[in-house]
Amino acid sequence: MRVVVVGAAGRMGVAVRAALQDWPGSKLVGAIDREANAQEGITTDLESVLAEANVMIDFSSAATTAKNLSACARHGVAALVGTTGLDSEALAAANAAAAKVPVIVAANTSLGVTLLLELVRAAAGALPADFDIEIIEGHHRHKKDAPSGTALALGRAAAAGRGQTLDSTMADDRRGESARRAGEIGFAVVRGGDIVGDHTVLFAGAGERVAISHQATDRAIFARGALQAAFWLLGRAPGRYEMSEVIGFKSIT
Repeated sequence: MRVVVVGAAGRMGVAVRAALQDWPGSKLVGAIDREANAQEGITTDLESVLAEANVMIDFSSAATTAKNLSACARHGVAALVGTTGLDSEALAAANAAAAKVPVIVAANTSLGVTLLLELVRAAAGALPADFDIEIIEGHHRHKKDAPSGTALALGRAAAAGRGQTLDSTMADDRRGESARRAGEIGFAVVRGGDIVGDHTVLFAGAGERVAISHQATDRAIFARGALQAAFWLLGRAPGRYEMSEVIGFKSIT
């Protein structure tokens, strides 16, 4: 596996490069970031290194994702995007790239969170509609997007389990005096300290509660999941794939 890491100087980029050293049969052929760093082998020119690569792992900025995916499509390089907060342009670029190369866009590359998404989808479909759904997520003080990409993915999974869309059911602002709407999916956000990533989906019924949770204590889990997904992409036909396919489990609903 010949890997280009985009966002190589960021938290996740550093973690992926470290994990890559222990991944059998792998080689880092390019490290890309906004500012070059000759000492660490980081450059700003993605096009110059893609010719040697067969997969890109991108944990950079939502503003550059569309350009990075287009470059992968031109060079025939598979793409694993873990950047969150993507806009419609980036998502359209992912679909366009998927016509030429295999692509995964993942809100979270943890294998545990991937399983969590499927469990939430199944639980939402199995429990009665009068169970209220609340998603509580926490991250470090420097995280910019809120709710997190993972929290939104959990909300989409819960909504899908009920045959709904998140856009029609999402509530992320509890200020004011309005009562909870029937069927809405609520979000609570915590930002503080060095929390790596905590996510809980609470199904609250009359007299009982079901909580499904995942806690990340080491950023390396996301790096290892990203590498496993990148390896899984090699040799696949062009198309959009999901992390659930990487772990080989998808809920029925």
